[in-house]
Formats: sequence, C-alpha cells, structure tokens
Amino acid sequence: MNYQGYHTLSMATNALRERGFRNSFTLEKDHLVCLETGQRYQAKDLQIVEHYRFEGVSNPADMSILFALECDDGTKGTVISAYGTYATNGVLEFMEQVPRKDRAESS
Repeated sequence: MNYQGYHTLSMATNALRERGFRNSFTLEKDHLVCLETGQRYQAKDLQIVEHYRFEGVSNPADMSILFALECDDGTKGTVISAYGTYATNGVLEFMEQVPRKDRAESS
C-alpha cells in the first residue's frame, strides 16, 4: 500500500531508486528478468520488500502497483504492473507467488 505518502508513481520510483532499488524487472513467461543485467529470477529467488498502489484519479489506465524487490543475490529493483481492467501482463499473478519480506521475517 501507499504507506510513504507518495502521490505519484514517479515519486515512489525515484525515492526507491535513491534507496538502492536501481534495477528494473520485466516478466518473461514464468520468471522476472533484470533489464540492466539480463539475470533471470524465479519467484522463490525474490522477496517483496514494499509495494505501492496508485489509483487512476482521472484515467483508469493510470491504475498501477509498484513492487520493490530484493533478490537472493542482493540485487534490488522494481517492477510495475497495471491492475483492474488493464492488468493483462501476468505480473500480478507472478507476484502472488513471491514471498513478502515482512511476512517471512514474522514467521
């Protein structure tokens, strides 16, 4: 959720980048690919550190979720997904398989 008070996707992305989440990921079939390195990650290799949801105030196409991820090898980055009517790329389904850091630490 939007805990940090970020009002826009770009504000959140920039703040995360400043905090070390400098890589970007994209979904390819059943894994995420780091755009900067080409490294491939399965859901088990990742943890969701934070996530932020943005509502499309004037345009439903602007509805998105930003996930901050940490990989087992120390790589940190983000992946963005649309949700609602425009969620068609499978990222949300993939992210449901990725453990959340806060849940993993409390178990």
